[in-house]
Amino acid sequence: MPALSAGSGSDTGLYELLAALPAQLQPHVDSQEDLTFLWDVFGEKSLHSLVKIHEKLHYYEEQNPTPVLQAAAALAGDGATIKKDEQTGAIVVARIMRGGAADRSGLIHVGDELREVNGIPVEDKSPEEIIQILAQSQGAITFKIIPSTKEETPSKEGKMFIKALFDYDAYEDKAIPCKEAGLSFKKGDILQIMSQDDATWWQAKHEGDANPRAGLIPSKHFQERRLALRRPEILVQHLKVSNRKSSGFRRSFRLSRKDKKTNKSMYECRKSDQYDTADVPTYEEVTPYRRQMNENYRLVVLVGPVGVGLNELKRKLLISDTQHYGVTVPHTTRPRRSQESDGVEYVFISKHLFETDVQNNKFIEYGEYKNNYYGTSIDSVRSVLAKNKVCLLDVQPHTVKHLRTLEFKPYVIFIKPPSVERLRETRKNAKIISSRDDQGAAKPFTEEDFQEMIQSAQIMESQYGHLFDKTIVNDDLAMAFSELKTTFDKLETDTHWVPVSWLHS
Repeated sequence: MPALSAGSGSDTGLYELLAALPAQLQPHVDSQEDLTFLWDVFGEKSLHSLVKIHEKLHYYEEQNPTPVLQAAAALAGDGATIKKDEQTGAIVVARIMRGGAADRSGLIHVGDELREVNGIPVEDKSPEEIIQILAQSQGAITFKIIPSTKEETPSKEGKMFIKALFDYDAYEDKAIPCKEAGLSFKKGDILQIMSQDDATWWQAKHEGDANPRAGLIPSKHFQERRLALRRPEILVQHLKVSNRKSSGFRRSFRLSRKDKKTNKSMYECRKSDQYDTADVPTYEEVTPYRRQMNENYRLVVLVGPVGVGLNELKRKLLISDTQHYGVTVPHTTRPRRSQESDGVEYVFISKHLFETDVQNNKFIEYGEYKNNYYGTSIDSVRSVLAKNKVCLLDVQPHTVKHLRTLEFKPYVIFIKPPSVERLRETRKNAKIISSRDDQGAAKPFTEEDFQEMIQSAQIMESQYGHLFDKTIVNDDLAMAFSELKTTFDKLETDTHWVPVSWLHS
């Protein structure tokens, strides 16, 4: 093979050399067939692309790039964290991050003792000093390790998915062993659990993320324990707000405007509105679910403070398709009026029968107003669903958790008010059924009504927000309705994440 002639200088790239190669070899090729073969090989586009990538990498290598993070433990180690053994003083591998280079290589294991990094002994160094060595390293990194004698238990990672019920910022967490290895997430995110080997720090990644490397998140038990320590403070703050006025949680039964005077605040729920200290929202195991053609529609639960426009949105939905949407008919013990029909406005029953049904847990919610009982029964929801309709149900927020069953598979939508400035602008001429008016008459919104609506919404969101599947801000009624309608359409056709207990109970 002859030596290459002109064009092999330092300024000429490999791409140019390959392009010129067939012409330089032509005098030495015996047949046209061989020459054609050479032109085909060196003219292949994929080869040219690979050469260009090579040249780009060579260019960046000459720039001597440095790590972006000063303490790049997770990046430099690419998938493993280290710690100092308190008894022996040895530097050992604390954990292997699932999906990282260390995990994929299969050469490094938890408990392995680290002796050298790039030929530098680390026996007398702290983990922080070793991190600095890794962060300053360029090119290949070599480790000298003494394998652990402990046998690793095979992990069952990757099969479990959870819905995050709180926001988490790894860089703000003082307890996390390695911030760079942490995985931040928002409430409602779906996470794939890759390892639960550590009881305190699980390894997870965002569902659908193409990056195979996992990150650290607090385990369910650890997060519950941390939140439990804060509960007394949260409870005191909540009680201060809820003791001012609880009318923001009242819900009316009816959509009919003519019956509004009986709806003002007749509804005292059997469950307390106060913070449920047994609920510590962390994670919920979930699974994909899509409604099948032969199944009932999912129950749709609407939650929102009085005056936010929830009933108006529900009325617009019913009008848009009376054959597709339905509402429950409430029960009452008050006498039937002349213009009313049993089973239409209300189901009229005796006080004795109502109290018996209460004892038998047949009501979702119930209350007493002017010596008469009113309530929404479980059977009234079943009746709507049995007609192959979407049941629209609005309840007080703490009732939601009692409806989260395999039978109803509820989708919970929170109707949230906009800012108080926007409320003043959009509700200027609107009316509200005032809980302070003994006659239950419709009165214009007051500044106090606006403040109560905002405060009630804040309480609902902070204490029960982990149960909400969707939040819609009712800034503009037409836009809010459009968003609500789109949500309903997707609910019936798309795949959604639901609690695993619904499908495996």
